[in-house]
Amino acid sequence: MNLLIMGLPGAGKGTQAAKIVEEFGVVHISTGDMFRAAMANKTEMGVLAKSFIDKGELVPDEVTNGIVKERLAQADIAEKGFLLDGYPRTIEQAHALDETLANLGIKLDGVINISVDPSSLVERLSGRIINRKTGETYHKVFNPPADYNEEDYYQREDDKPKTVKRRLDINIAQGEPILEHYRKAGLVSDIEGNQAIDAVFAEVEKVISSLK
Repeated sequence: MNLLIMGLPGAGKGTQAAKIVEEFGVVHISTGDMFRAAMANKTEMGVLAKSFIDKGELVPDEVTNGIVKERLAQADIAEKGFLLDGYPRTIEQAHALDETLANLGIKLDGVINISVDPSSLVERLSGRIINRKTGETYHKVFNPPADYNEEDYYQREDDKPKTVKRRLDINIAQGEPILEHYRKAGLVSDIEGNQAIDAVFAEVEKVISSLK
């Protein structure tokens, strides 16, 4: 079973990915893990990626695509299948992935899209507050501190509503063409993410079982 999981920041993609890996035994491939492994193992693409990262530069698509190709060619993928998480991030990377999979003789079975209304994600992501004295993290709505007052708590710049909305807008703009690309191939299953974690996973399970 070879799957791709997509979803906006805060949609619960990471939680569902962990549950899929545990339940179905596929290999979880995230971009962060791939980069770290490729650099630690000093693969050709790992060494190249490190040269950009050390200079504080963005790793070019061709290097990222090369690292994905190296990982997908490894034996555990053929044996167990994969869940690709965090890649592709652009339509160009999606086309590169198509080519990589074709060259390796691997079929993509489905794309799980955890769909959540962006406005509810702004509330979910911008509610985080931090206690100035203890450094403990809370959420204004989902996990408020008993003694909340504005003076004792602060928000990181990344968590402020305006910044969160900008981040979501960028993710939507990048993600829509990728989803459309896979919809045309009949691969996308949309799962309503604005429900309890176990309810989301029950739907995910149904979709994956139908693909087997």
